[in-house]
Amino acid sequence: MYYGGIEAGGTKFICAVSDEQQNIVAKTSIPTTTPAETLQATFDFFDQYEISAMGIGSFGPIGINEDKDNYGYILATPKPGWSEFDFLGQMKEKYDIPFVWTTDVNAAAYGELKKGAAQGKNSCIYLTVGTGIGGGVVIDGKIFSGINHPEMGHVHVKRHPDDEYEGKCPYHKDCLEGLAAGPSLEARTGIKGQDLPEDHPIWEIQAYYIAQALMSYVLTLAPERIILGGGVMNQDHLLMKIRQSFVEQVAGYVETPPVSEYIVRWGLPNESGITGCLLLAEDAIKTK
Repeated sequence: MYYGGIEAGGTKFICAVSDEQQNIVAKTSIPTTTPAETLQATFDFFDQYEISAMGIGSFGPIGINEDKDNYGYILATPKPGWSEFDFLGQMKEKYDIPFVWTTDVNAAAYGELKKGAAQGKNSCIYLTVGTGIGGGVVIDGKIFSGINHPEMGHVHVKRHPDDEYEGKCPYHKDCLEGLAAGPSLEARTGIKGQDLPEDHPIWEIQAYYIAQALMSYVLTLAPERIILGGGVMNQDHLLMKIRQSFVEQVAGYVETPPVSEYIVRWGLPNESGITGCLLLAEDAIKTK
């Protein structure tokens, strides 16, 4: 028996096939171009295997309410050609198998809970900080969603007193993503994030925003662990600054585990999403 997984990103699709022991037997990366071209390459890959179920973690926002006509669609995305595209419907037309449909960050959170930095826990939050900011939530071992999936990168945050940057989010300007995603670093300083020195004052500002958002998540959802991933989090000093700012901002109001154990870097770097997709495919067979 083979399981299929698609981590569908705005830049590339990571497609993988695993066996019953969750060993990956094949994997490929497909550029995200037009829907027709991208899906044809996806079909060409999976057609080589007899897939029993598939998990898809997609860039979004996506339609997740099965009672709505837009279930399975990619919704209002700036990615040309993909807005209002019936992604899941196209996959179901091609393959008559069980599917699990969620966001890429939800899949990553699930992968981290089962095989990564939150193993042994029943709940976690995964936040990716890169070109954008997105978050996934697992509660009681299950991906959380309500009328929509979480959009944790677009929460509003209190402005740092030294920050006059207007924000880069095209929808909200100064939400968390607008103030703390990778492009905001270069927009403020003229220097790409990976080239900024560790002692640049912008890091304190970014840590302040991320820590503030984490505090809001903790006060709302009380997860057992918080996991940070994405390109911007490749900075060791930033993780330390986030932890320190989190402790300062929580100010002892709620009790959490020691911050070095509570706020951690991803355990499956660049593999969290596809791992979660494959595990969700396995779950689809078990619960069928």
